[in-house]
Amino acid sequence: MVGPACEAWGMFQVINHGISTTLIRDVESEARRFFSLPAKEKMKALRSPGGAAGYGVARITPFFNKFMWHEGFTIVGSPMDHAREVWPHGYRRFCEVMEEYQKKTKDLSERLLILILKSLGIPEEHIEWPRSAAYQGGPAPCTALQLNSYPSCPDPARAMGLAQHTDSFLLTVLHQVSGINGLQVLKEGAGWVRVVPLEGALVVNVGDMLHIMSNGLFPSVLHRAVVDKTSHRMSMAYFYGPPADYRVAPIPRGCPSQAPLQFRPVTVREYIEMKAKNLDGALSGIRVR
Repeated sequence: MVGPACEAWGMFQVINHGISTTLIRDVESEARRFFSLPAKEKMKALRSPGGAAGYGVARITPFFNKFMWHEGFTIVGSPMDHAREVWPHGYRRFCEVMEEYQKKTKDLSERLLILILKSLGIPEEHIEWPRSAAYQGGPAPCTALQLNSYPSCPDPARAMGLAQHTDSFLLTVLHQVSGINGLQVLKEGAGWVRVVPLEGALVVNVGDMLHIMSNGLFPSVLHRAVVDKTSHRMSMAYFYGPPADYRVAPIPRGCPSQAPLQFRPVTVREYIEMKAKNLDGALSGIRVR
């Protein structure tokens, strides 16, 4: 059923995913511990200029004029360097929890990706990269864990949580804390639709690179986060993509009626650099004219 969901919505919710409730609650607790710190303490983990990991505003901020009522902490691999700056004697618990959650979510992402690629009609034996990654024999995927905090906002009409955007990698696995829904997706013919979190479920959405690999069949869903006047909302987004030098391209499905290829091949590294310069134009930049 993941194929039809990806094709219709570019998004689905998954239950029985194998990530324990205890671990998810631990991630929530550690994220809350960080975001509850005074601003001066959080700034000790500030993301370096041009860097990917650390604390700060959303990296899409420069592309928008409206203020984003959001703070985030991006983790790439181990968060130890930043966590030690914040908690010189209390960082181990934070690191252990975040590293374990990344490991479990990476395993889930690889299982889901294989199911999604099989839904495109690709024989299992031909699914080379995610299989090699799953069995630790291939190059490391590009991954990141983003902790998001959306404080209660006195005037939600004048601010946004996170501006509308698509995700760059293959898949994003999102946990919305405490069932407070602020995630919205743009659905053709329906406008902005709230994604109501199901108990125990994780939200999975298609990113740009899976949109490319499916030759446009699976939409890279445009989504945003809205804020609330009374509730503080948190979420954890895990981004999963191919290795940096992997060439992303539409996957031939061996079907005589397959549509002409819509995108030229592009490496992960090249695409990320393109999108950093042109948030809305990266996909059109590799589209076959």
